[in-house]
Amino acid sequence: MKKSVFCIALATFTLVGCNNNEKLAQARLDNARSMYERSEYFAAKSEIDSIRILYPKEFKIIREGLTLMRQVEQKEAERNLAFCDSLLPIKQQELEVLKKNFNLEKDSAYNEIGTYVSKQQTIEKNIQRCYIRSGVNEKGEMYLASVYFGGKPINHTGIKLTTKEDLFAETPAIPYDGGLNYHFKDMGNTTEVVTYHGIKCEDAVNLIYNNQKERIRVEYTGGKPYVLYIADADKKAIVATYELAVVLSDIEKLTKEKEKSIKKLAYLEKKLNGEE
Repeated sequence: MKKSVFCIALATFTLVGCNNNEKLAQARLDNARSMYERSEYFAAKSEIDSIRILYPKEFKIIREGLTLMRQVEQKEAERNLAFCDSLLPIKQQELEVLKKNFNLEKDSAYNEIGTYVSKQQTIEKNIQRCYIRSGVNEKGEMYLASVYFGGKPINHTGIKLTTKEDLFAETPAIPYDGGLNYHFKDMGNTTEVVTYHGIKCEDAVNLIYNNQKERIRVEYTGGKPYVLYIADADKKAIVATYELAVVLSDIEKLTKEKEKSIKKLAYLEKKLNGEE
């Protein structure tokens, strides 16, 4: 008799516990719906995730939560798409203004991505000269190049920039490879060009950009000693290239985010419509 009473009590306790869990899970789901309606998407997603963690056996409510999660993600994707669509035309207008001072160098037979070079720093205007050159590709990746011209080679592999306040930046060494570091001789003179892409020139570019009015000393490193001071015209070209790089990079990121949002919306629409 006692055993039967104990079993009935245990079953009753279990049933009450299950009903209580169902109510608690439903309350969280209702709360998540309210957050969704208030456009509190991050909070809604956190609340939906908590249902699966705290009440793993409430399958019906978990399934409803999954549907709500997709609806939340759909709204987020729509918001991201609207943001990209609103900002891209502004960035395109900025690009049109900035690129007027640049030439786009692109050989369709060899290059999928073109490079913008300041009209003041085109190679034909700067032959037989030591200087710091800059450029940026259409995706917003910037480069600096140290150009040396002289009677004897110095075999440099990098540069170190210094201001009078002893602020400095240094590129990593680029060993001679005939590509990013190449030399050639003409009429008894040597030209050396070492190119630093992306992160390899980031510190140097930031130092120039943040010290536009300062005299910047450049030491060619890795070979025989050589020093120059960046000419004002070259400094202005590097600063303009950096500003163009920022806009191009923003456009690249916004374009990718837009494509990502469009794909996600298509996927979520299929799921919410019950398509595989």
